[in-house]
Amino acid sequence: MYFRFLLIQTIDKEHYFKRMELTNLIPHIESLIFASDKPLTSLEITELVNNAFAFMEDKITLDQVEAAIEGITEKYSSEFYPFQMKQSGGGWQFLTKKEYHKTIAQLNGEKFLKRLSAASLETLAIVAYKQPVTKGEIEAIRGVSSDYAVQKLLEKELIIISGRNEKLPGHPLVYSTSKNFMDYFGINSADELPKIKEVLAEQLVEPTLIKNTELEAPHSEEAKDADAEAVLLSVTEEGELIEKDNGEENNS
Repeated sequence: MYFRFLLIQTIDKEHYFKRMELTNLIPHIESLIFASDKPLTSLEITELVNNAFAFMEDKITLDQVEAAIEGITEKYSSEFYPFQMKQSGGGWQFLTKKEYHKTIAQLNGEKFLKRLSAASLETLAIVAYKQPVTKGEIEAIRGVSSDYAVQKLLEKELIIISGRNEKLPGHPLVYSTSKNFMDYFGINSADELPKIKEVLAEQLVEPTLIKNTELEAPHSEEAKDADAEAVLLSVTEEGELIEKDNGEENNS
């Protein structure tokens, strides 16, 4: 009798998963992401689900998993949930929404709230944009010793030792950002970092027209002469203040 029960249960499972639909697949993906201590990629999720149900004749495809993930993402984007599913750190994970940051920060004490020092941020930025980079190259850019900053970033697992520079004397260690770095800043690769030119975008400085504001008759002949003699002040890229005749500006 017990054997018959197991046989029926197995048949029911096979029937259930032979016609795997999104509604059946979604809970398994949610449980995997919830239980994982690291972000999971779509490919990893596909393999894990197929390994769990190896008896299935029709394997779950990557397209099915991605479609299910899209549905899960939309589901938890609702204001009803205090968390969301987001692709960060190279894979998918559940993250609490920013509105609840101060609330959950209390669970982890000062360690959670403590921010990186200015020196650590400078060092981390250099590694992120110049990686792979040696400590000597970091110090050449910063102009000061970076031993302590590099050590702290290694301890926080925001950077890793990714090898050695075989072209330099002594073959010094080279550093790169870690998966924790991507997770910490909510990106999936270094390619998603803002471009330097975007961060340091130059603001257009419009020329300022300087006129005699004490003229009593703006439409008089004197006013016209004053307009003709007006100059434009502008700033060069080097920060130098230059004057340009109004007539020259109109002709340019």
